[in-house]
Amino acid sequence: METRRDVFQAIADPTRRKIINLIVHQSMNLNAIADNFDVSRPAISNHIKVLKECGIISIEQVGRERYCKIEPANLRVVADWAEPFRVLWEQNWTPLKIT
Repeated sequence: METRRDVFQAIADPTRRKIINLIVHQSMNLNAIADNFDVSRPAISNHIKVLKECGIISIEQVGRERYCKIEPANLRVVADWAEPFRVLWEQNWTPLKIT
């Protein structure tokens, strides 16, 4: 039985968070994503695989290129989890006084 990773595991890694940030407003092909990192393309492919397994991104074949697209609805779990803390942040927010 295969264990499916969850969204929190996916966003725990800074490289995967950066990939999400890169494609949040536009789809990008795998090479364009990899060009933003100083790690091997296979390493980026593994990160993309995790994001796809978690349903955070989908991959669309366009000709010979594969494009990664964000699936924002699947990130809703994170927003729902963080929502109760938003009230605390807003209530406890006091601006820093710079002297």
